[in-house]
Amino acid sequence: MSLQDDLRRALDEKAKPLGSLGRIEALAVQLGTLQNTLRPRVEDPVVLVFAGDHGAVASGVSAYPSAVTAAMVRTYLAGRAAVNLFARQAGVRVVVVDAGVAAELPAHSGLVAAKVGWGTRDWAQGPAMTRADAEACLRVGAAVVDRLADGGCTALALGEMGIGNTASAALLAHKAGGLPLDPLIGRGAGLDDAGLGRKRAVVTQGASRMPARLAPLDALAEYGGFEIAMLVGAVLRAAERRVCVVVDGVIVTAAALLAHAMQPDCLHACVFAHRSAEPGHDAMLAHLGAVPLLDLGMRLGEGSGAALALPLLRAAAAVLSDMAELRDVS
Repeated sequence: MSLQDDLRRALDEKAKPLGSLGRIEALAVQLGTLQNTLRPRVEDPVVLVFAGDHGAVASGVSAYPSAVTAAMVRTYLAGRAAVNLFARQAGVRVVVVDAGVAAELPAHSGLVAAKVGWGTRDWAQGPAMTRADAEACLRVGAAVVDRLADGGCTALALGEMGIGNTASAALLAHKAGGLPLDPLIGRGAGLDDAGLGRKRAVVTQGASRMPARLAPLDALAEYGGFEIAMLVGAVLRAAERRVCVVVDGVIVTAAALLAHAMQPDCLHACVFAHRSAEPGHDAMLAHLGAVPLLDLGMRLGEGSGAALALPLLRAAAAVLSDMAELRDVS
């Protein structure tokens, strides 16, 4: 019998009706399989937020200026953003990675200084970054995961911050995943109808520069943000290290889509936290065959949905590791 069969049998022997915990049981099997044990544990989970700026903001893809990226990073470091509040409720810490914020950030115990550049270039006019930059981002994302995994972390809730990055995510899913472009373009941080029309025109212009399909690394170089590229590296390395990845909303899902295009087996480590209200998310989830745990109408980003899902991981692991068996109570 396989480990999955053993895990399902262990769940069936718990003090409950067969299958009565629904998707929590499937999540428990996924965690046990990932950790290669009948008694999985969620140890030292971390909400990991990658931040970077996007040159395409200058072409009008966002309702907010790039300066908001740095302002929000400072808010995370002060512990006052939504992701901080949700993480505290879950009893986990938030770590922010400066992947490419276009501002000087103060040294902080919760900040990893890993700036590849001071924001990307405008992909509406040319490549967002060099291929070497994209490769460097993959390495940094992997190194951050290695550091946390070496310290005992077994679950990462991935988030992001980058004004303009919903536009980049749409292009990445289109070019690397082959998804139709127009349905992927949403209001992001709150564009009105005129702003959405402008964003759609800019994204379409950017898409027209390159062939319809691109290899994942080429797509990252042409359209990615530094934070998205680091997220791809983080997903790939976490899967290698058997660290569970809790995928947040549309941006992190786009990164997971690229990671899957590079290494399809990486999805065994991915738990999709919630269904974003950003319209392109459903298409990305369907492409990956993913069903999110929560559906709360959220579209904030920054790892907020992933932080809310972390207690479900702990609950699923506890069912296998700590719950009484039926024979012990009958």
